[in-house]
Amino acid sequence: MEQHDDLNHLRRLWSFWPSRIILTANNFRVFDHLGEGKIAGELALILQVDQRGIELLMNALCGLGIIEKRGERYFNTPLTDNYLVSGSPWYQGDMVRHYNTLWQNWSDLDEIIRTGRPVHRSSDHSSFIRAMHNNGILKARQVMDSLDLTGVTTALDLAGGPGTYSMELVRRGVAVTLFDLPDTVVIARELAGEAGIELTYREGDAQVDSVGKGYDLIFISHLFHSYSPLENRSILDNCRAGLNPGGRIVVQEFFIEDTLTQPAMGALFAVNMLVHTQGGRCYPPAEIAGWLRDAGLQLTEEIRLEETVLVIGR
Repeated sequence: MEQHDDLNHLRRLWSFWPSRIILTANNFRVFDHLGEGKIAGELALILQVDQRGIELLMNALCGLGIIEKRGERYFNTPLTDNYLVSGSPWYQGDMVRHYNTLWQNWSDLDEIIRTGRPVHRSSDHSSFIRAMHNNGILKARQVMDSLDLTGVTTALDLAGGPGTYSMELVRRGVAVTLFDLPDTVVIARELAGEAGIELTYREGDAQVDSVGKGYDLIFISHLFHSYSPLENRSILDNCRAGLNPGGRIVVQEFFIEDTLTQPAMGALFAVNMLVHTQGGRCYPPAEIAGWLRDAGLQLTEEIRLEETVLVIGR
């Protein structure tokens, strides 16, 4: 019998099944109801769904190792207790909901490849911003630990989204201004209020509106991949005017090599930007460093983290 081990990559095609099952379970907030265990009939009543459907879904989640089944009752695992139950300090359910939006939009990839234009079938701004908070709480401390904040008393978190990095800077004694669009600032205010942290807020578009002045540090995290190179150079020109003498700009982006093919996650995320933006993609550190130099800054350091890279100019 012939061996076809080289087809293993193609056999990954079915991997969308587990993804869709987890997305759907999260959409129904199934995991919030499993604290003391539930049978399928109880879940069907609570969630107002079909009993056969929810039972098969729950069995599949057990098969995937996401939850567990004891007798006829379903229970959370440490994984779901830690990350998919509302109120957990490390809650990731908003990120999973954001992936559900991505699922809808990626379904138009054929048309996007044909035209080169994003097709926004689905949008959920609140889930997106809160997803960025879910992501940020996992790594904000590591990112700030990697930076030398000596002499930094004032900072701008440009397009700071939910304010997760802003809040981490405040915990380190830095006065932070969060700059973002008005509907995003509403969410940032709510999250900072819940954390008991005081931020200053400035609303606007980073490409055209003044970011203010007097900053020792301008932190730009996961913004550039949404824009074209020309737009990113414009943003940096805008930021340069806001720096104090000796101030620095720190750019955090997903890492990708100069070939734009590795690591695979970087190349895949670039396609996500094709799906959702007019000109964005992943940018290698050398390209970002070139924009910093064009803005009149000297490249001082590149710091590789687990998934991202920090490019620093002053």
